[in-house]
Formats: sequence, C-alpha cells, structure tokens
Amino acid sequence: MMITVDFETYYDKEYSLSKITTEQYIRDERFEVIGVGIKVDNGVAKWFSGTKQQIQEYLDGYNIPDNFLVCHHTAFDGAILAWHFGIVPKYYLDTLSMVRPITGQSVGGSLAKAVGHFGLGEKGTEVVKAIGKRRLDFQFSELHDYGNYCINDVELTYALYQKLRPKSTPKEMYIIDLMIRMFTDPVLQLDKEVLTKHLTNVQDKKQALMDKIDSEIGRENLMSNPKFAEVLKNLGVEPPMKISPATGKETYAFGKTDIGFKALLEHEDEMVQAVVSARFGIKSTLEETRTESFIKISERGSLPILLNYYGAHTGRASGGDKINLQNLPRGGELRQAIQAPEGHKLVAVDSSQIEARVVAWLAGETDLLQAFSEGRDIYSEFASEVYERSITKNDKVERFVGKTCILGLGYGMGKDKFKTTLKIGQAGVSVDIPINDAEKIVNLYRTKYGCITKLWKEGDKALEAIQNGYDFELGSVKLLCNSEGVHLPNGMKVQYRNLRKDRDGYQYDSRYGPVKIYGGKLIENIVQALARIVVFDQMAKIDQAFRKYDKPKNRFKVALTVHDEVVAVCPEKAEEKILNYMTSVMSKAPPWANDLPVACEGSSGNSYADCK
Repeated sequence: MMITVDFETYYDKEYSLSKITTEQYIRDERFEVIGVGIKVDNGVAKWFSGTKQQIQEYLDGYNIPDNFLVCHHTAFDGAILAWHFGIVPKYYLDTLSMVRPITGQSVGGSLAKAVGHFGLGEKGTEVVKAIGKRRLDFQFSELHDYGNYCINDVELTYALYQKLRPKSTPKEMYIIDLMIRMFTDPVLQLDKEVLTKHLTNVQDKKQALMDKIDSEIGRENLMSNPKFAEVLKNLGVEPPMKISPATGKETYAFGKTDIGFKALLEHEDEMVQAVVSARFGIKSTLEETRTESFIKISERGSLPILLNYYGAHTGRASGGDKINLQNLPRGGELRQAIQAPEGHKLVAVDSSQIEARVVAWLAGETDLLQAFSEGRDIYSEFASEVYERSITKNDKVERFVGKTCILGLGYGMGKDKFKTTLKIGQAGVSVDIPINDAEKIVNLYRTKYGCITKLWKEGDKALEAIQNGYDFELGSVKLLCNSEGVHLPNGMKVQYRNLRKDRDGYQYDSRYGPVKIYGGKLIENIVQALARIVVFDQMAKIDQAFRKYDKPKNRFKVALTVHDEVVAVCPEKAEEKILNYMTSVMSKAPPWANDLPVACEGSSGNSYADCK
C-alpha cells in the first residue's frame, strides 16, 4: 500500500525553511504541525488537524511502518514522522528526488514547477496566508481552506509520482530511499569539545587572512572584475567564466548565484576562500560557519545527512542543508568531530581512481587498463616518463605531477589549466612549472594515450548527434547518444537541454543559465555519470545486506557517501568483517562493465578522520 503524506507546519518571517536548515527547522522548539494531508493509494485525500497527540493517534491509524510513503521532499515530511511521531515507513518514495533527473536541472524541483511542467495542475497559495499563525490562531473557515490547499498538494504529489515512476528504475528508487534514511535516521555523532576548540582556531586564522588581504591585496582590488580576476590568478585559480544571456559572449562568472564562483567558497586554499568571502561581503569563512553549524547540531542531537539525489545532471549527489560534507578537508578537525555512536565503528571504503579507470575503459585504452588491472603504480610510471628517470612513491613532488596527469588530463585539459592545477596543488604538495614544460607533459599524455584523445573527438560527434536528433554510438562500449541525451547502462540519461551550436561552440541550458560544452567536457560528464553508477550500485548492495541486521542498539547502516566513498556504521565486534565485506563488494566490476578494473581502499575507526 502506498500512502501519500504532506505536513503543514508553523512558520514565520524568521523561522522558515528559507531562513534556516531543514534539520534546525524540524528540531526547533517553535516547530508545530498545523495539520496533515493523507491519501491511501488512489483513494480520496483527507485532511486532519489537531493537537500533537491527536495527530499521533490519527497517523497511527494508517499503519505507515508497513507501507510505502510518498511525499514531495520526503526528507522533510519523513523527518517529521520519524523525529516527532516515531513513525518510519517500510520504504521512502520522493517525487522531489525523482523529478531531478528529468526537469530539476532546468526548471527546478519545487512541486509547483514540477506539476506545471507536466501539466498536472496548479499549486495553491493559501500557505502565504498562514505565515505567523499557530494552529489555534486559525478561524474555522481559514483552517478549512488550508486543509483544501494541503489536500490539493497531496493529490498533485500522487499524480506527479504516477507520472515519474516509469522514468526511474527499482535500483534508483532504492538509492533515493537510502539517501533519505541518512537524514531521517541519523546515527553519526558530533564531538562538541573538538568543535569548540576548532572554532577558536578557525576564527584566529580568519582574522589573520583578512589582515593579509588588507595589507597585501587591498579590498579595492576585490570589487573590480578585471582586478579580482588577477587576484584569483595570482592565487593559482582560473577565474570562473559563463556565457552572458544578454550578449551571448563569455564573461566573468562573479555573481552571487554563479555556481563556479560559489564553489570557490569551498576551495581547499583558505586564502582563496577568504578573498571570495570578502568579495561576497561574507564575514565568516566556510570553515567557521560550518563549525558553528556542527556545534549547534551537536546540541540538538545526532548528525542528519541531507544529500540531494541527482544534485548534478550527471547523477552525482550534492550536499544539502548548508553543511556540504562532500568537501570536508582530509584529516581536519571536522572529520575528527564526526564519530560513531557508542559501541560502534565507522568503516569507510573509497573506490580507487574510479574516473581514470572508467575513461580508460570507455576509450578502450588497453595499456592503461592493463596497468590498472595489475595494480601498478600508474602515477609513478607516468611521472617516470615525464622526468625520464625512475619515480617511486617516495618522490612526492614528481609523483604528484604524475597523479595530476592521470586524473586530470583525460578530458582535454590544456597546458594553461594543467599548469594552474599543479600550482594549486593538493595535500600540501604543489609544483610551479614553466608553461613550455606543461605543454610538453600534456602532449606526452595525449600521444601515449591516443585512444583517450580519440574519444574526445567522438564526444564532438556525439554532441552533433544530440543536437540534430540522430543516433550515435560512443566509445568502445557503444553508449547510445541521441536527442534524449546520453543513455546510461542503469536506464537513466545525461541530458543537454536546448543544445545548440554557434561560432563559439556548443551550449546547453541549465537552471542557472547557458553552459558551454565540448567533446572533452562531454566525456568528463559521461565518465562521472558512469563512475557514479558503479559506486552507488555498490553502496546499495552494501546497504541491502545491512538492513536485515540493523537494530536500534546494534546499527548496521550506510551513513554517508562522499563522491566515490561509502561510509558505514557497524558494531565494534563486526568491524573487521564489515570492512572485508565492503571492500569485497567495491572491488567487483558491475555486470554492464565486467572488464572494468575496479579497485578500492578501506579503513575503519572511531571517527571519520580515523578512517583516512
């Protein structure tokens, strides 16, 4: 049986989901359910309003734990059910997640926009009249109208689910359920003492960075676009660019809504974070605000993980609730503060070089695939060719250059960006090489791995096929590309809405404006999508095995995923067994790519930092 649910809750000008996070809103002392709309299968939707106890009794009458729950933004409604009423359904369904692969990257994922896109009806506006009103503040007629508004939302959600269900797959639906449970059933704990000490250090460091900006850069140089672009370049960062909707020409992407620019707020170089924060007029750095958020969450309970299913059009998840865990610095205090519950351990397993392996597989680059299959040190081997001498893991700088080549040059990166990438560095290692040397290294990669270079040209042909609506088979595995996009082996697609070509190349539309695309970039998108399928399918298999053993005081649970990594919680006594099981699952190639040389690395510990 499928039960569609929609809660209407108290909100005001300061206390609303537009002002605070979902977790904070639901756990806040101001939280109150005004009423709830419920529909069983295709029956008539009903509205109920009353005290919390009355709503509890009303909900209990539907036997939700033995049935499927569908909502729009199920993380929200599901958390209300779990945290306030102790109700957990058999399976979570979510139309917000389901719509993202179809329209979310172009028209947005709100219920109003989603049902409008499919012509299913119109969402009402009565919620606007409810601002600042507690349940007892409503007149009878007002509560009646609010109930009708909620019933309409329930009916629209049900209709939207029926529209979207054929466009998804059982495995993808399981992944949606799994991600929602990361939020509604949180198990990760936060160490407030570690966080409090870290906050003091972060604030001291921030002040030092701001003083450095004033003395060495000058705030006035942050406001002019050309001058600010030079500031970024001097810090080893290529200024983000975009296509201007007004002129159709390339311009700096320095607006507050520009994704590439906002991403610099999370750059691994704290000085880059600082200058971008200053440009935005933000008084706190990312590390500071995130630490403060963690402290507040620790005071309210465990750490709910809100991930946006299909947050990127390639299918990758993105971080939600303003605490993006997809970019936590390795070994940092924030990772140290994320801990397993008492009597349990964290187990983290990371898919090794998955994108580099997938691009080699897609291109049919047999020599590189053979090296991966044999477990050879590819980074050192390529670095040995660059430096014309034997390089080992002990040669950290040279091996870093080899690593950057293998992981970064597979999508057509040019000499300028390659030089910048080396200069930015990673994990405390950076290299500043002459542009001529950068060009030689790029050419060496392209010559050695000619099948990958050829794949970029196939990417250009695929774009032509997508634009003009004919079929084209891409890569050694013949991925179908046509007007619907790139067809993936899991039944989903990578879409490029309104793809068109002008004298500057191809562009497609996203929610945030036109995006440039070319052959190498298309290959990067496809590889990311394929790598995501590999890791998420492995994650789903691990979670399926865990569920039969998971108990309230004996947790077996996938608690988090970060890029190509799966993080689970298990009892201390099962630590070694679970680590072995997870590594065995993540070492097996998927059935649609049984010749893909998949490998992984894993470890365990009391905290997330201990797993690295």
